[in-house]
Amino acid sequence: MNTTYKRLLKILKKSGSGYFVLFDPDNYSQKKIGKHVALAAENGVDAFLVGGSLLFYTHFSEFIKTVKKHTDLPVIIFPGSSRQISPYADAILFLSLISGRNSDYLIGEHVIAAPIIRSLKLEPISTGYLLVESGNATTVEYLSGTRPIPRNKPEIAIAHALAAEYLGMKMLYFEAGSGAEHSVPAEMIQAVSKETTLPLIVGGGIRTPEEAHKKVESGASFIVTGNILEKKKDSQIIRAFADAIHRS
Repeated sequence: MNTTYKRLLKILKKSGSGYFVLFDPDNYSQKKIGKHVALAAENGVDAFLVGGSLLFYTHFSEFIKTVKKHTDLPVIIFPGSSRQISPYADAILFLSLISGRNSDYLIGEHVIAAPIIRSLKLEPISTGYLLVESGNATTVEYLSGTRPIPRNKPEIAIAHALAAEYLGMKMLYFEAGSGAEHSVPAEMIQAVSKETTLPLIVGGGIRTPEEAHKKVESGASFIVTGNILEKKKDSQIIRAFADAIHRS
């Protein structure tokens, strides 16, 4: 069976690394999202993430449906809560906030979401979610009520990553947070990638193609950008990110 997870692994095998673009429905018009999807798909993006920490948008499924209508690339839900589920997506990152100790985001929301995901036949991709100190308080940090991993403590990140792997998770997502002052340190990415076999998704605060390239060289499997493309909606910046990520 050719699952979305297997498609992501094929991207890694073919290109060595992959590029995800994150769409927060609160920041994109339903009428214009198709144009943004097509622009990204034409300029080297490998998959799309849809979701946000704080969702005001009330037509989540319709948003997903519109994204899917304009691309054959994987469309994966990046959920801020159990409210962000749709049958129109290809898969959902079944995120467990393992860097924190808030039981709601470790298992509570998952228990609510699991029966819904099963009934919709939506593919879950078990993912260990780790917040990393970014220099300012982010939305996800505030809403989850958890402290991020200190930037200068790669050993803490390694211990959490190994725990995720031993628990049977399929991927790791290192997150500095939307609009982060500083992105996840390359030193931390390198340290974790040496100690775990899981693919590493890295996002938050990555503002330049050069920075994205450095993350991949350090061991990141997938790079995620969101805010930067909300401000600069043009093909050149998307292509520059894609080329920098894929040439590593």
